Amino acid sequence: MTAAEPPVSAAPVLARRDYDAALFDLDGVVTRTAQVHAEAWTRLFDAYLEAHRGSGPFQPFTAEDYQRYVDGRPRLDGIRCFLRSRGLAPPEGSPEEGPEAETVWGLGKRKNGYFLQALEQRGVEVFAGAVGLLERLRAAGFRTAVVSASRNCEAVLRRAGLEHLFDARVDGVEAGRLGLPGKPAPDTFLEAARRLGVTPERAVVLEDAQAGVQAGRRGHFGLVLGVRRAGPEGALERAGADIEVAHLSTVRVEEGEP
Repeated sequence: MTAAEPPVSAAPVLARRDYDAALFDLDGVVTRTAQVHAEAWTRLFDAYLEAHRGSGPFQPFTAEDYQRYVDGRPRLDGIRCFLRSRGLAPPEGSPEEGPEAETVWGLGKRKNGYFLQALEQRGVEVFAGAVGLLERLRAAGFRTAVVSASRNCEAVLRRAGLEHLFDARVDGVEAGRLGLPGKPAPDTFLEAARRLGVTPERAVVLEDAQAGVQAGRRGHFGLVLGVRRAGPEGALERAGADIEVAHLSTVRVEEGEP
């Protein structure tokens, strides 16, 4: 399934003379799975908050909570960060625990189960503008990588038929294997640039999450392009993006010698 992106004026330009590679976040940039993630997080946290609210009024998990504490971060970091904001600190638990455990690891597995269930029911919807941009970049000689905190990145790419559009993949599984901290630390983007054989200064980061934009800025990448799928206009620029766009179909690509 493909989500249309209407054309908008004021197009940024990615020129081959300036950059060698483009590093794409997945959820919310290339695929619409960010919404599926948000719904899974809401289901998880609302149930947990209801069970642990004590005598006070129920305050549900909100879209603002998702963007501030969860979006773009590794799964367990998102759980710790959000629940800490509500004064809650469940025990860490261990990787061997199941989704029924009331621990950080258990909650992480429960959320992942909700996400996979929704993915199976709804499939993967892609942004036409992002796929078109990837195809134009590769035709112009850019190398491309996907950099995602998700441990389901490979499955989503395969389900969407997008594997052929990326030369490298650094996801939650790879970050865990290599011991890399997640966004907003720049380490996963830096690892992707290393795998593509390019310097950060010659690479472009495309991100829809504030944590991802901050990671691109901290990694000193040549350009950080914020993709505003939700939230207030200008929020990604305030987080560190050089440019903010609503639709990747507006981004121009120029060929030529680097």
